[in-house]
Formats: sequence, structure tokens, C-alpha cells
Amino acid sequence: MTSPSSFKPSAAAPSIGMISLGCAKNLVDAEVMLGDAASRGMRVTADADDADVLVINTCAFIDSAKEESIDAILHAHQQRGLRKKPGQKLIVSGCMAQRFSKDLATQLPEVDAFVGLDQVSRLGEIVEDLFAKPSPIHDDAWQPLNLVTRNSVFIPDFDTPRFRLTPSHTAYVKIAEGCNHPCSFCVIPRMRGRHRSRSIPSVVAEVRNLVAEGVKEINLISQDTTYFGMDQWEQHASPTQPVDSARGPTLSTLIHELQEIEGDFWVRLLYTHPAHWSGELIQTIAACDKVARYIDMPLQHIHEAMLKDMRRETSRQHIEDLIARLRAGIPGLALRTTFIVGFPGETEEHFQSLLDFIDSVRFERLGVFTYSREDSSRAAKMDGQVTAKVKQARFRKAMRLQQRIAREIAAAQVGKTLRVLVETPTTARTESDAPDVDTQVLLSSPAPAGEFADVRITGTSVYDLVGEPL
Repeated sequence: MTSPSSFKPSAAAPSIGMISLGCAKNLVDAEVMLGDAASRGMRVTADADDADVLVINTCAFIDSAKEESIDAILHAHQQRGLRKKPGQKLIVSGCMAQRFSKDLATQLPEVDAFVGLDQVSRLGEIVEDLFAKPSPIHDDAWQPLNLVTRNSVFIPDFDTPRFRLTPSHTAYVKIAEGCNHPCSFCVIPRMRGRHRSRSIPSVVAEVRNLVAEGVKEINLISQDTTYFGMDQWEQHASPTQPVDSARGPTLSTLIHELQEIEGDFWVRLLYTHPAHWSGELIQTIAACDKVARYIDMPLQHIHEAMLKDMRRETSRQHIEDLIARLRAGIPGLALRTTFIVGFPGETEEHFQSLLDFIDSVRFERLGVFTYSREDSSRAAKMDGQVTAKVKQARFRKAMRLQQRIAREIAAAQVGKTLRVLVETPTTARTESDAPDVDTQVLLSSPAPAGEFADVRITGTSVYDLVGEPL
């Protein structure tokens, strides 16, 4: 991983702009693309008008993400003619390019090239080729360059050049890529390939470098963080087999290694799966004070029939037992989860059981998605598709319930003194809040950005807290 300050742009090289959409995993891909371009002397710019090449890094997880990606591509092309650089190249990358490049190359002749997930570390080379072989004037016969390859296998290493797009105090570290889970609503395995973990020394080296640069928060990410290392075992465990007696690298081993790195920083676990938690992992988190007391664990549903149809590889009893073990084993834990409403076949009884579960468990952080019918997924072919009207009604009802719970949880923090990571002079996040997706602490007086601070919570503002730095 290379910091932006270490790159030396060349005046003769083209400048690169980036619009990155979607999740943190996609953001890391964007950083790798820009890192490769910058390592070849290209200048990274935040000004789209100034860029010789504009990259739209797309998302294709759900319908709304695909629509946002298409809108961004078309808007970029429309603006291209109005900019100072009408010859600007337009490249489309990310999950939507990986999944639909063949169709998009026909439907979007405005694009100069489509780049797949295995080409993210070669953006600089691709840009050089585009300028070495100027494309013809776009006409009815023009077809964009389609560089996407199938069966993705790439994963970044500790020395892969990256141009970090996050604030200097927080960073995402991708510890694995791909997914082995058969969830019926999801097409990510088809886009990103099978799960493949980095080595523990590779991750540790990257984190050590980040901490040395002053990063205070390390967010470990992958499609399934708790599956880390299991693909490297001599014999694969089954999806529900406990990993306490692991025969190879595990997330617990990695966490212990990260705990030994000198410095004052948080390690945050994102995108864990309920099927792969173990007693060993719970004990490890409890014993390692650098690991944030925060677990992101998407559950998707709780009704037995829905879990079965979603192919989630867990039962309601397993989930309930796991939550009890997590909260008992890790004092002060904040649990974040997400649920899907309106999945095919979801009845009012199924939905009500989900509401009852949310009400009884009282998750500290919770998000809700309406089911998105993804082509080529198993769920897309299921009977009992739920109407958009019903899905939206269930979404609103679930979020109203969670809003009440969140307000009550926030009110219980008033009067406490909490350690926070200051984002800006007037905003901060607690250990219970991940970047971009969770709540904030609104500071009543300025504090140094990028540093830890103690604040006394004096009030609330809907989901957010209000605090006075001490």
C-alpha cells in the first residue's frame, strides 16, 4: 500500500479522475486502480473537468445501484462535451462492468473501455494503451474496448500500489476476495469468484504500514470476513463446522497478530457471516483491546422458511444462540445487522416474525433493504414475488421500529463519557459506529480531526449523539 504523497506525477502523463460507487470493497478497487495509474506518473485529480481520463467505478448489487451507475456513466458523457477537454476518455469499471460488459459495450458506445475486476491493478497500462492507439470518432459502428475477463482471481497484496481515498485517519483493508456462499438472492460469487484469502503476513504488513502513517482505524473487509483463511486449510470445513480446531490460518490468528502491532488504533470487523463464528473468535475479540467492540453481521431474515429459501446456511436457533454468545462474551458489544424485506414468498406472518425479532434483540445498528430481483439468481425464478408497494410498506414499518429502538439506545448514552475518533473538528464516531453507515457524535466545541478524544454525551439528535470534548 502506497500513500498518495509518495507518488510523483509526470507533466507529460494523462490525469485521472474517479467516481467510485457502491461499497467499501469497491472503494478499495478504486484505490488500487488509481494507485497503479499514479505509480506510472499519472496525476490523480478530483476535478472531472480537469481529467484526461474519467473512470466510473460501478456497483451492480441491487437495481438502485445499477441505475445509479448507468446515470453516472451517461452524465459523465454528457458533461464531456461541455468540459475543457472534449477528448476526455471514459472508462467503466467495477461490478457492473464485470457482470454486464458484453451488453453494455453495445448499449453504451459513449464508453471508451470496460475494465473488469481482474484488471484493477492494470489501469495505468490500459490508459497508456488508449492514448497510444486513439479510438476512432464514435459512430454507429464503434464498439468500446471490452477488457473484462471472467472467473475473477485477483486480490491485492500488501505492496500493491494504492491511492487512498479515505480520510488520513481511517482505511479499509481487504483481507479476502470472492465468496463461496450460495445465497439465492445474490450474484456476487458470479462476479467476484470464489473466496480467496490473503496471507496473514501480507495483511499484517499492510496494517503496520498504515498505522505508521498515522491511521487510527483499520476496517477489515471482504465478502465474508469470518471465512478468512478457511480456503487455505488442507481440508475444507463445512459451512456450519466450528473453526475452533482450525487446521490453518484463521481470523483469530490474524487478530492476535494485529494486536501486537505498536500504536493506538482500532481494528473493526465488517461483513462477518453468522455461519462461521466460533468460541475461539469471540474469546479473541474479548481479549484484544485494539478490536472495536462492534460486529457487522448481516442476517437477512430470521424466519426459518425465509432462511431456507435464501439459502443462508443457518437456522433461527443458531442465530439466536450466536447473538447471546456474542453479547455475553464481548462486554459492551454493539451489533450491526441488515435485513431483506419482500423476499419471494415472504408472508405477513414471516414479516411479523422479523419485526418481533428486531424488537426483542434491539440491535444497536440496523439497516433494511427491499428485495431486489437479480437476473440469474435463484430467487429471481421463485414463485411468490412480492409487489413493490408491499416491499416499501414493510421497509417503512421495519425502519420505524428500528428508529424507536435507536432513539432509546442513544438516550441511554446521555451522561456517559465515551472515547471517539474525531472525523472533523465538529463531528466524531464512537467505537460503535463504522464510517459512512452509522451514526455520529456532534461535538459542541471543536476537537483535533483524526485523533482520539474523550467526550461527555450531553444529548441526542435523532440517531446521532451530542457530546462535549473533555
